[in-house]
Amino acid sequence: MTYNFDPELRDIIPLLPIGLFDDPVAARALMLDVVRAMNAGLDFSALQIDDRSIPGYADAPDVTVRVYTPTGRKARVPGLLYIHGGGFTVGDLDTEHGLAGEFSRELGIVVVSVAYRLAPEHPYPAGLHDCYAALSWMHANAARLAIDPARIGVCGQSAGGGLAAGLTLMARDMRGPAICFQALGIPELDDRLATPSMQRFTDTPLVNRPVAELSWQMYLGDMAPGSPGVPAYAAPARATDLSGLPPAYVTAMEFDPLRDEDILYALAMLQAGVAVELHTYPGTFHGSGVVPHAAVSQRYNQDVLGALSRGLRVQEQD
Repeated sequence: MTYNFDPELRDIIPLLPIGLFDDPVAARALMLDVVRAMNAGLDFSALQIDDRSIPGYADAPDVTVRVYTPTGRKARVPGLLYIHGGGFTVGDLDTEHGLAGEFSRELGIVVVSVAYRLAPEHPYPAGLHDCYAALSWMHANAARLAIDPARIGVCGQSAGGGLAAGLTLMARDMRGPAICFQALGIPELDDRLATPSMQRFTDTPLVNRPVAELSWQMYLGDMAPGSPGVPAYAAPARATDLSGLPPAYVTAMEFDPLRDEDILYALAMLQAGVAVELHTYPGTFHGSGVVPHAAVSQRYNQDVLGALSRGLRVQEQD
């Protein structure tokens, strides 16, 4: 198919990898090389950055988190649990190190990024449980981290956005650690793969229907994607009760197979009485932020920062 991509994005498309998740081990190695180059020039001198090992969920293994703390704080600040993307199968603390650090620096908040276990070696619910452990740790250690426990939010991109949505559902149902805001960036939400955008976009850059099929197959393990038994914590689009969730910010890209499930999930939350801000970006594809100089990418980043500032009540004094 032909797509009306934003002119500033077109030149990068022929250079993007195809079949990224066909071989998770190879994909992780490729991403490692890319991430090293991306992180080489970052300046986070205004932050204290520490990697820590925290207790896992129930009897699960310990989880590694990276804590970004602005220096020179005089009061408790909001906290943000950041969950990286990667189709549930690739990515680590370095993958979106730049973005997590930018959130901490620009907003003056404590960001905790979680290295959750990856599929297919660790299918659902391993990754979600690691995220829940990190959220619980943030609340239990709020005083030591100088976080205001009433202003802890969750944020994720792509599969990270799907995990953030599932975590928010899980925390509500278990009456667990409070979440004041959820920022779901182009989230992966629906294993049924039945929306018009998922049916149509079979050859879009980075993520398309074949990539989504592989991602869900690996994440769900013994459960078949689209089968009746897949729980809403794994695929939040299946949730039948979205009431009582925290306010949400949701983004969607025009030429992304996930586009319609993102919009429909935002609409379903609105219909359930949840405050939702939804942004769609024309001419974009899933992961088009790999062209950071493009005006649409810069607008996207500024919109996310603004939404987080409002949702976490950054201007509010502790």
